[in-house]
Amino acid sequence: MSGGKLKLGALEDDTPVKVTMDLPAGVHRDLLAYAAMLAAQTGGKPAEPARLAPRMLERFMATDRVFVRGRRGRSP
Repeated sequence: MSGGKLKLGALEDDTPVKVTMDLPAGVHRDLLAYAAMLAAQTGGKPAEPARLAPRMLERFMATDRVFVRGRRGRSP
């Protein structure tokens, strides 16, 4: 590992909603590599890509300033 912390932390248990999607092979390989690096960093075992992807999407949306501002302006 090159040092530094990954953006994702340990995966929490959460009740899932099933979503099916096809990923390009390269994205799948990258998710497997990310899972291995995250496991090395957190001392756990590598997570399945299906568990990683939702957390990555969540993090991406939480750090997208335009999206966050848009959500604040929307009624609940």
